[in-house]
Amino acid sequence: MSNEELHAEPKVEVRVTQDGSSTLYVPALNEHYHSTHGAVQEAQHVYLAAALEPALTEMGEQIRVLEIGFGTGLNALLTLQRGLSAPQLIHYDTLEKYPLPPHVVAALGVERYILNPELQEFHYQLHAAPWNEAVPITSRFTLRKLHTALQDFALPAAHYNVVYFDAFAPEKQPDMWTDAVFDQLFAATAPGGILTSYCAKGSFRRSLKAAGWVVEKIPGPPGKREMTRARKLS
Repeated sequence: MSNEELHAEPKVEVRVTQDGSSTLYVPALNEHYHSTHGAVQEAQHVYLAAALEPALTEMGEQIRVLEIGFGTGLNALLTLQRGLSAPQLIHYDTLEKYPLPPHVVAALGVERYILNPELQEFHYQLHAAPWNEAVPITSRFTLRKLHTALQDFALPAAHYNVVYFDAFAPEKQPDMWTDAVFDQLFAATAPGGILTSYCAKGSFRRSLKAAGWVVEKIPGPPGKREMTRARKLS
């Protein structure tokens, strides 16, 4: 069965993770969108703490983030939240080939675990924003959702400071974990840029190194011993 057949009309189930936040389960793939140990704590650990925070410390007046896999919008929401107290402007591009339908987004029940009403409204705005255009969600956070596969999109060269690589696992979505993909992302990342992923597989790290990234294994989120962070030095 092709990815198109699996995801053209996503058949998903809402699951509550151990930190009380929601994720989605895809029965056809036997795969969750987030760690069952905690969706929010995984996103905070893997993407914000390991990638966004160093970029906020090291970069200038603007941060350009590229997310591979918009999904439930959780990474974007937490990045927006962090940006409310950051000095930099954040430009957030996210690629998603199979957007979630509105009834699935509503079923996530973010009001259960995102208790701040302002953030709940931002979550709605992130999903309601039109595709393929830049939309200012706040005065300091601009979102551009791109309805496309990564392999079909021409990314700007040396542009992004942070890359959240949040595709499904290599054994579930092998076309997203190829040398060509990491070559493409390396070319799109600015010098000093950071890529992070929950994945720590040796084949993944070897592909990153072959593309030119400097790769390190760092402690993973709860339930996972290790994860990967990579930098483009020049």
